[in-house]
Amino acid sequence: MPPTASRKFPVLSTRRLTLRAATPKDVPAFRALLSVPDVTRFSNWPDAPSTTQVERSLRWMSKAHGSGKGCAWIIEISGSKALAGAIRFNSFEKKWRCGQIGYELHPDYWGKGLMTEAVRAVVACGHETFRLNRIDAWTMPGNAASDRVLEKSGFQYEGTLRQKAWFKGAFHDFRMFGRISGDAATANGDAA
Repeated sequence: MPPTASRKFPVLSTRRLTLRAATPKDVPAFRALLSVPDVTRFSNWPDAPSTTQVERSLRWMSKAHGSGKGCAWIIEISGSKALAGAIRFNSFEKKWRCGQIGYELHPDYWGKGLMTEAVRAVVACGHETFRLNRIDAWTMPGNAASDRVLEKSGFQYEGTLRQKAWFKGAFHDFRMFGRISGDAATANGDAA
């Protein structure tokens, strides 16, 4: 069955988080998140994106699931409904049953295991709902915290693609991670 088998948007809940669809109302909070230099430092997001750039990104995020090209969630803290970050399947390769994830989290929530919790929920959705066999992710050298999140979520480091991408005025190496549907997450995942 293809990754778009389920047309109903998959709202996900974890012990501390709600992962929901993006809406235009998220623009101010998401722009504030992406304006924190530590959030975009190890990513291809522009530093301090304009409102127009954020609106365009959120429009894509809100349409990704319906188009079958991906799926994106806003990460909210359960109870408070505070926007803590975002996580998404940036793409699906339907024929190969593969997807690629990316994510951001506000520094106020770092070191609490929240991103590991969100990644695990999205990985489960990817394998079970979208029937993906493989999920890929990349980090940039120096982003050890993101490497740990992926490893605790069952991803394995598979190598570095040298100068894989050009953004922010330079070529960047990508540390590639992958997991297949049979891979297990590590037992100490809540400590990240």
